[in-house]
Amino acid sequence: MQCTSLPKILMIAGVAAVFSCNTKTPDKQAATGADNTKANTDYKPAFAGQTRIKAVTTTTPYTVEKIAENLGRPWAIIPLPDGRLMITEKSGFITIRSADGALQKKITGLPPVDDGGQGGLLDVALDPDFAKNKIIYWSFSEKVDTANLTAVAKGELSEADSSVHNPTVIFQATPALKSEYHFGSRLVFDKDGNLFVSAGERSILPGRAQAQLLSSGLGKIFKITKEGKPAPGNPFLNQPNVKPEIYSYGHRNPQGLDINPVTGDLWEVEFGPRGGDEVNLIKPGKNYGWPVITYGIEYDGPKIGDGIQQKEGMEQPVYYWDPVASPSGIVFYTGDAIPEWKNNLFIACLSSMHIDRLVIENNKVVGEEMLLLDKKERFRDVAQMDGKLYAVTDGGLLFRISKK
Repeated sequence: MQCTSLPKILMIAGVAAVFSCNTKTPDKQAATGADNTKANTDYKPAFAGQTRIKAVTTTTPYTVEKIAENLGRPWAIIPLPDGRLMITEKSGFITIRSADGALQKKITGLPPVDDGGQGGLLDVALDPDFAKNKIIYWSFSEKVDTANLTAVAKGELSEADSSVHNPTVIFQATPALKSEYHFGSRLVFDKDGNLFVSAGERSILPGRAQAQLLSSGLGKIFKITKEGKPAPGNPFLNQPNVKPEIYSYGHRNPQGLDINPVTGDLWEVEFGPRGGDEVNLIKPGKNYGWPVITYGIEYDGPKIGDGIQQKEGMEQPVYYWDPVASPSGIVFYTGDAIPEWKNNLFIACLSSMHIDRLVIENNKVVGEEMLLLDKKERFRDVAQMDGKLYAVTDGGLLFRISKK
């Protein structure tokens, strides 16, 4: 069923289910810079600069071009080593396009996806040795009996026959639940060739409760090897009744991951409830609080849990948005074309319909800018290549942002 309204609390098999549809009502935004509209709550930040930081404005002239349309339902975009772009489509295939947006290949042969609601073919990542082995990894919502879960697979890309050879599922974020929501599902490799994987808590209340459980794969960030095994040095190795792949926990719906090019740290953006979208600096073994602490409320207004925002032993977000941004894919800009963007974090935002630019210094956000507001598009993912940014939207558009 097409989701056209805000999340609702429904009764399914006698269990209350909270559905989040990535369709938060867009709030009126400033033309550039931080949002100054009314918040959903009167919650106070834990420290200065944790929300509504000062606005900044890009001074380098840049151009925004729509270079492709009718992409269907794109979810992820990544650059290829040869200067082309790889884009996933939720129904279960991958396209390869030139840097100018021209379609070159449609790649099929991936395992079936359960593409209802927020599910489908989701993120994609290249093996660190892709230039030699042509191995790709992808995440997707996998049907398991009458339920589904977030899964990761790998296979060899064959452009010659437009397919993926030997597709193999290497990891599943168990347990499977009957839900169309909160798959999370970003992938990023670290410098040692291990793979970070994010998984949401599936939105329904039985899943939400498991975000705090180390015996569950819901609401977690994992670190696995190329074969899907727990990565060496993981924080919960060899502990009884704990999933050894877990790297951090207490997450709601983590839809963006990237490595800070300066520090090498993992950063995450997390789709919050009504208010409370987060930017987190992810450290091994840490608890990021959901659903015990949050700066958001339920979609129909009540407080979540005890309505607290801080608790000992739980991490604070580096930054949060209220009103919401609905953050999705992220990328740190490492190009030289626009020097003032160097090492800034760019975030594809859905309901707020823009690309967010965060200036980060010493692991703190010190400035924010809203880009492409005039396009009025739900931005799903953003990537960088050759000093340019590329972004895909839920409306099936591909944009290129480059220095004039």
